[in-house]
Amino acid sequence: MRISYDLDNFRAVKPIVTIGTFDGVHRGHRKILDRLTAIARETGGESVLFTFHPHPRQILTPEEHNLRLINTLEEKIVLIEQAGIDHLVIYPFTREFSLLTYGEFVKQVLIDQIKTACLVVGYDHRFGKNREGDFEYLREYAAKYDFRIERLDPLLVNEARVSSTRIRKALESGNVRMANEYLGYPFELHGRVIEGLKVGRIIGFPTANIEASEVTKLIPGYGVYAVKIKIAGNVFNGMLNIGSRPTFNQNADNRSIEVNIFDFSGSLYGEEITLIFMDKIREEQKFPGIEALIEQLYRDREAALQILT
Repeated sequence: MRISYDLDNFRAVKPIVTIGTFDGVHRGHRKILDRLTAIARETGGESVLFTFHPHPRQILTPEEHNLRLINTLEEKIVLIEQAGIDHLVIYPFTREFSLLTYGEFVKQVLIDQIKTACLVVGYDHRFGKNREGDFEYLREYAAKYDFRIERLDPLLVNEARVSSTRIRKALESGNVRMANEYLGYPFELHGRVIEGLKVGRIIGFPTANIEASEVTKLIPGYGVYAVKIKIAGNVFNGMLNIGSRPTFNQNADNRSIEVNIFDFSGSLYGEEITLIFMDKIREEQKFPGIEALIEQLYRDREAALQILT
């Protein structure tokens, strides 16, 4: 896959194009990407995914700090490459770019620069200034500039439309099993191991405290999870707590991400690790004392092993 960060020297054969943020690169997105690659094979063309960075909200509403994304840019690149796309265009999103009307975008970007032969869009496609460019607009421009268009129906899972918004809500509520079903792969969180309170090692369940690699990365809701952990190419089983450690911590706003890695010993301070979320075990809770907490942690470990093995 060739990655372009501008269109100055972009070249593709009979470009079969799709446009969007593609946060999650979920099963609904994969439906579009699979169709893109199929048309490219049928026509002897090349598939092109046009996305942008940073996220539009970071430019248009910089005063907001609540943007949370399913994927980091690096994760998105890996997933798109796995889908078999020939060209990924990561276009710089600026205020100037945001002011393009849909017609200007079609003419200046899709036609003049990319030279689009076919455009494939999802059922809810809207683009351009004020999101004015819906499918009806697109049909007019396709006729005017002589390119083919296709709009795909939404993908349904358990009679629900798969969408990035639905996946974010599932993750925020801790329902990683549902999120993973919609994503088509287990949700991952990358981070660095930082210094913690070291309470876990005292009670026999040593934990690694994780700092997420990007501030905009979505963190699942509070609770205890069964996870797999990638460390330097090796994969371990473990259980993870996201929350405020209410048994020890009086500050309910002080969120921590702590993972107990099964069958592992050694220091990980400063190391980069990946957490792979498989299922939620239970909600976070406050215990009357350390003994009650330890008893529950043994039950959590057994529950995690049943899920992971």
